[in-house]
Amino acid sequence: MKKMKAAVLTEYGKITWMETDLPEIKDNEVLVKVSYAGICGTDQHIFSGEFHPRTHVPFIPGHEFAGTIVETGRAVKNYKAGDRVVVDPIIWCGHCPACLIGHYPACTSLKLIGVDMDGGFGEYINVPGTMLYRVPEGISDIHSALVEILSIGFHASRRANVKKDDTIVIWGAGKVGQSILQAVRTKTSNSVFIVDILEERLSRAVNVYPDIHIINAVKDNPVEKIKSITGSKGVDIAFEAVGHYVDLPGIVNPVRGCVQSIRGAGVVCVLGLGNDPVPVLMKELIWKEGIIMTSRVSHGEFAETIENMRKGTLKPDALVSDILHPSEAQKAFLMLENEPSSHLKILLEFR
Repeated sequence: MKKMKAAVLTEYGKITWMETDLPEIKDNEVLVKVSYAGICGTDQHIFSGEFHPRTHVPFIPGHEFAGTIVETGRAVKNYKAGDRVVVDPIIWCGHCPACLIGHYPACTSLKLIGVDMDGGFGEYINVPGTMLYRVPEGISDIHSALVEILSIGFHASRRANVKKDDTIVIWGAGKVGQSILQAVRTKTSNSVFIVDILEERLSRAVNVYPDIHIINAVKDNPVEKIKSITGSKGVDIAFEAVGHYVDLPGIVNPVRGCVQSIRGAGVVCVLGLGNDPVPVLMKELIWKEGIIMTSRVSHGEFAETIENMRKGTLKPDALVSDILHPSEAQKAFLMLENEPSSHLKILLEFR
């Protein structure tokens, strides 16, 4: 059996750069040589064991990655060796109630490459040809590896139906929050607020989009500041991308903050995957006849993300704080855990 190197989660809390079997492809699959892979918030939860027993160790994580095809199965017709591609990691069942109406992100048995099976933290990976998107010339390998996370931002924007001239607030300036920021900025030029407790993340956002309003919830009450700037009206759409939040004296939790900050008939879209119940006073939403919805992964928005990258309407470099060799994967996860204010998106470079 041929071998390759991979960053393997050998036990929860420990990733080892080690030799493993090179995948063999089926007729409908391609073998991709990985160029870059990103560490996602989900990967951090997997690393700490929060996804047990869904994830079983040892296995190779990584669901945000890009690379070049080196081999194709006999049944693959639309791709060839040498094509640069990104991989949509989502696998749906096709027969549950959600799948039957075409709402694949809500599949009752949804699986992801790099979560439920080996992923992209290895030198090579085998994937079905149906899960690929071709990367045009002019888009770098580094930017290609960010298509998945940015597509989550575009999917959330689509779920919330962001329109021209909508006003927006995003609770959370982490990887997902900043991806939503980039997506909504391709759709509206009106006021956008972003809320966090880490000044470094807010600075990263405003450095790229100097026209946005940043709110440090440690220093200011976000709802009061939003109401002040919008003339007590509130915003059209509020996104919650915090998940695990920090209790702050006199400040409501992020989901309730979203509810309080929207205008009448506004929309709240929740993405944060916290483990604890989040208190919401429903009458605050009912009085506004507001809509509260959720957004999970993506649903074909890879094409929209790639097209925006091609046109130059995104700023993917703003997401990347560090690029490390995959042999330093353990170090990378500890950096994200111990120094969240200093690191945002860490890419592993396999080239």
